[in-house]
Amino acid sequence: MLKASPFLGESHRKVKARLVARGIRVGKNRVLRLMRAHGLLAPVRRGHPRGDRTHSGRIRTERPDEVWGTDASKFWTKAEGWCWFFAAVDHCTSDVVGWHVAKKGDRWAALEPVRQGVPAHMGGFGKAIALGLGLRHDWGSQYRARQFQAEIKWLGIRSTPAYVGEPECNGVAERFIRTLKEECIYVHDFETLEEARSEIGAFIERYNNGWLLQRHGYMTPARAREKFSRRAA
Repeated sequence: MLKASPFLGESHRKVKARLVARGIRVGKNRVLRLMRAHGLLAPVRRGHPRGDRTHSGRIRTERPDEVWGTDASKFWTKAEGWCWFFAAVDHCTSDVVGWHVAKKGDRWAALEPVRQGVPAHMGGFGKAIALGLGLRHDWGSQYRARQFQAEIKWLGIRSTPAYVGEPECNGVAERFIRTLKEECIYVHDFETLEEARSEIGAFIERYNNGWLLQRHGYMTPARAREKFSRRAA
């Protein structure tokens, strides 16, 4: 069956199916055992162990300020060329807790949304002030940088990186950036970084106070945060 197949690396399940199609009824486990005994199993690339794609089966949280997701994207301006956008988004209310645009997308630019969000939602900025908060991010060089990790640790923030090659883990931040692109970046032809900053800032204000969240009964992110904050109090 393997020699006759037009494909390489047929699995034992496919071999079993081909045998059944020829009228040879045989159990899957027997085919597996025979192929393993004769070294005929398809090669498998052994990578790092992978867990749940969302870390827990669900990336959204029940209360604000349990997990923030942060991510970045590039956009074009006529005067400065490619520039960077960074954001931090709450995993419960989906509101943007901080954002930043810059010409250079380094670790310091990546920290700016966190530096905005912590005093706004934690009541100040200092050592261990954000204990209990997790920060979901990808494996970009900005987020792996020693300075980035050291500062969020100093703030008491727990680093919760997405699994490599599995962007679903950071889906809240990525979904917001997709919305930003569709609703703002793609519909503007930015001349300068300052123009982009103005337009993006205006959009984020509209988003936080006007975007409707189906999972929260069509409340806005700001209204959802207000509701959950009152409940917590």
